[in-house]
Amino acid sequence: MLCGMHRILLLAAALALPLPSAAQVACGGDFGGFVQRMAAEARARGFDQSTVGSFFAGVRQDPAVIRADRAQGVFQLPFIDFSRRLISQNRLQNGARMAQRYDAVFDQIEQRYGVSRGVLLAFWAFETDFGQVQGDFNTVNALMTLAHDCRRPDLFRPQVFAALELYRQGALDPAQTQGAWAGEIGMVQMLPSEIIEKGVDADGDGRVDLKGSATDALFTGAAVLRSLGWRPNEPWLQEVTLPASFDWAQTGLDVQRSGGEWARLGVQPRWGSITNLPASVLLPQGRGGPAFLAYPNFNVLFEWNRSFVYVTTAAYFATRLEGAPVYAAGNPSPALSEGQMRQLQQKLAARGHDVGGIDGILGAMTRSAVQAEQRRLGLPADAWPTPELLQRL
Repeated sequence: MLCGMHRILLLAAALALPLPSAAQVACGGDFGGFVQRMAAEARARGFDQSTVGSFFAGVRQDPAVIRADRAQGVFQLPFIDFSRRLISQNRLQNGARMAQRYDAVFDQIEQRYGVSRGVLLAFWAFETDFGQVQGDFNTVNALMTLAHDCRRPDLFRPQVFAALELYRQGALDPAQTQGAWAGEIGMVQMLPSEIIEKGVDADGDGRVDLKGSATDALFTGAAVLRSLGWRPNEPWLQEVTLPASFDWAQTGLDVQRSGGEWARLGVQPRWGSITNLPASVLLPQGRGGPAFLAYPNFNVLFEWNRSFVYVTTAAYFATRLEGAPVYAAGNPSPALSEGQMRQLQQKLAARGHDVGGIDGILGAMTRSAVQAEQRRLGLPADAWPTPELLQRL
């Protein structure tokens, strides 16, 4: 399970009678006192005393949640290493089996939402290995622990009240419901607010069951993607080859051209045909590594998960599940170490670039800053940081 904090950054919408900010519970301090203050706010939001009392009665702080929050080093891996770690032969085989088993379900989803089965299968695989590993963290404890922690409390407080609403509806058991360390529940790892707002009872049994019903989980995942701006029945990522004379400064998600324009510049597909939709040339590991065309739906996937390497890997895996070949890995320049990446981010920030935090992770914002500095210094502007760039800065 890999979503975690990278996903919840985008899911902080308040629910059920939001109060003025001055009345919101402050993070930190004694955990027991924090629980009491959250319970008081819940009553102020309109939840009855009995519901609030039973919901918060057994809540406990979970140190393992904090450890998981601070330990996300896998996202520091470069694309080739990360994708090879996540995309196993077993996942490819299981993905093919699940595609066949739920063929009729995917047909209905594609007709209703226009979301490809490959995309849903990829997230299903990465999040929970097709429902086999859904997480063993108590959901309420996880959400309360992260709401109490002062690193990102405003992102988790609304999810506590969303979980309380699920409890009021009889859809969550504070003592028994388990999921990921960041509070996601079910086969495709949905947060409580998403379950309330987008949950689909697709199997018609009268309840949204994302833990036990693959049909409900897949429909809900598609509904969430559609609500985030997914363009029905359009591609998302396509591997391509580039001519040696290509202008590397034209790569990156900030540059868009039509498929026809890219073709005239020498971009050729390795699989399928290039559509005339707007697209960007994406080089996850610079000009020496794989190359892709990223269509508008690729950007929508960042609304599911904030990690550049995760989204690129999931998007590529989705194409593999639909018949694309293994990417041409090429021979990219070695990646910077975590320490070097942090040093690079510090130097970029000192030059006025917003890199989204000094975290040692080559995310989209750091890549954009790298490319800008490569252009300024007359280096190949492929957004892949090298020791030479670090030295020049």
